[in-house]
Amino acid sequence: MTTGTRAANRAAMESEIRRLARAHLRTHGAAGLSLRAIAREMGVVSSAVYRYVPSRDDLLTMLLVEAYSDLADAVHDAIADVAEDRPRERLVAATRSLRRWAVEDPARWALLYGSPVPGYAAPAEQTVGPGTRVVAMLIAEVGRAHEAGHLPADDAVPDSVVRDFDAIRAEFDSALPDSALLVATTLWAVTIGAISLEVFGQYGSDTFGHPEALFAAQVERALEPMAR
Repeated sequence: MTTGTRAANRAAMESEIRRLARAHLRTHGAAGLSLRAIAREMGVVSSAVYRYVPSRDDLLTMLLVEAYSDLADAVHDAIADVAEDRPRERLVAATRSLRRWAVEDPARWALLYGSPVPGYAAPAEQTVGPGTRVVAMLIAEVGRAHEAGHLPADDAVPDSVVRDFDAIRAEFDSALPDSALLVATTLWAVTIGAISLEVFGQYGSDTFGHPEALFAAQVERALEPMAR
């Protein structure tokens, strides 16, 4: 067997493991993932799967990185469809993309933003980069709005929060003032919170007949400080 054939076989095996893992995630949830169950469905011994994914934790990490990356790619594409000189519209497009991705794949949204999986700790060196891509894009768009003079500069932020904002500025290599970071974090909290309330059924089944319209209104409220 040539090196190219081995690489192709490995890629095919890993792709099938990922596909089945996503399917099991939808039916059993993250806590119910099992490499042995995936091996049975593939018709191979479990040791054959362990050669590619050594443990359940490695499988969860693989799924996390993949989901974070897929979500960030969707947001990136949505933002790219709007002109750079329209940061408010780009942010709206980003939030709509986030909601659409979550509604279409609630199991993977739950993996990213639901309850922690018992006994699993995501390795920061593998997950922080992919997991912060969306936040970085939102901060960048708020930065565009700030540079264009579309944001207020007088929002008071507690000193304890200022120190946290300093850490965010360092992490994302940002020079945004506190008032702009307050807008960015508020938008992030409203977006993730509203999507999760909808996807996890926390509003109740009969409370809102048009959740997409509600979400759009919530985002508009979060973006009120930003001029159109």
